[in-house]
Amino acid sequence: MKRNDDFAERHEHLASLTDEQLEARFWELANKLVDPLLEMGYEYTSPAVERSVLLRMGFSSIEAKAIVDGCIEHELMSHGTGNVIYRLAKSKNMEIREAGLALIEGGLWQDAENLFKGGNN
Repeated sequence: MKRNDDFAERHEHLASLTDEQLEARFWELANKLVDPLLEMGYEYTSPAVERSVLLRMGFSSIEAKAIVDGCIEHELMSHGTGNVIYRLAKSKNMEIREAGLALIEGGLWQDAENLFKGGNN
């Protein structure tokens, strides 16, 4: 099978561009390609992603699972578990780890819900 060489036709609209213009065009197209991926990253999450965030915040895997499960149960996952803990800690003037552990023990869930469902998003 022989491939037709149509490079000359396909690159006609780029032939008059300078190197700087070609580079700008490349980055413009690259950004268009990546934008939907970034948008999905902001809008969608999963328990695995949220556990990973909590691990990086210093929680153990067992603690992270308990917090993620609690966020799912209290319908707070869409806000991000790390964000839930951060905002809760900030509102209660607590350390982040202390707020997370309080959630694991079953406390402060109502406060967390009020932060996000009370119209203070």
